Amino acid sequence: MQMNIRENWDRLSPATRHWLTDNPGCVVLPRTMAEIIHQETGITPDSDQHSQVSLSPEDLSFIRAKAEGGPARPK
Repeated sequence: MQMNIRENWDRLSPATRHWLTDNPGCVVLPRTMAEIIHQETGITPDSDQHSQVSLSPEDLSFIRAKAEGGPARPK
């Protein structure tokens, strides 16, 4: 299942949102962050053999927009 950060942004804790916006260039989430997001949203994202989750181009764009302080561009 895709992560879809935009649709679940309000379900993420402030600490998780802060980590994401502090690391806007992170293309692959470490397994610790993937597990935290799973716990906060209930979503079990597709992961690789190391339990890392690749972010979609849409998620990356959304996170970068949030990190820059501007509104996220709709797709």
